[in-house]
Amino acid sequence: MERMTPEECRSFLLSPVRTGKLATVRKDGRPLIVPVWYDLEGETLVFMTGRDSIKARNIRHEPRVSVCVDDEVTPFAYVELAGTAVMSDDADQVRYWATRIGGRYMGQALAETYGQINSGSGELIVHVTPTHLYGYKEVTGRYPQPT
Repeated sequence: MERMTPEECRSFLLSPVRTGKLATVRKDGRPLIVPVWYDLEGETLVFMTGRDSIKARNIRHEPRVSVCVDDEVTPFAYVELAGTAVMSDDADQVRYWATRIGGRYMGQALAETYGQINSGSGELIVHVTPTHLYGYKEVTGRYPQPT
C-alpha cells in the first residue's frame, strides 16, 4: 500500500466520477453512512442535501464529518477526507451547485435539468473544509492480482 500525496488525493477525488460515502453521527451516537454526489471547490468538498434529511439533522448536531471515496477495481485505492461541514441555503448558490454537481455525474447535456430538479426549496449546500486528508493507492500491493 502506498500513501497518496495531497495532489494525488485531489486528483483522485476529481476523476473519474465516483460516489462519496458520507459519515455523520446521529444524536444518539449511532453512525450514518450514505452515498453523496460531490464536487470540489479548491480543497473544500461540496455536496447537497435536503434541509430535513437525516444528514442535515446530524450535521446540525455534530458538524464534524468524514467522506470516503474509493476505487473498487484492483489494485484498489481510496481517499478519506475528514472535516467540518457548513450548510447554506443561498438560492443562487444552491442552483449553481445543483447544476455543477448534476453535470459532473450525469453529463453536461443534463446539467441544467439536474440543476433545476435539485435546487428547489428546502435544498442545502454543504461545504466540508478538510482537517484531515489522506489516501492510499495500490492497496493490494504485493499480493497477486486477479486475471
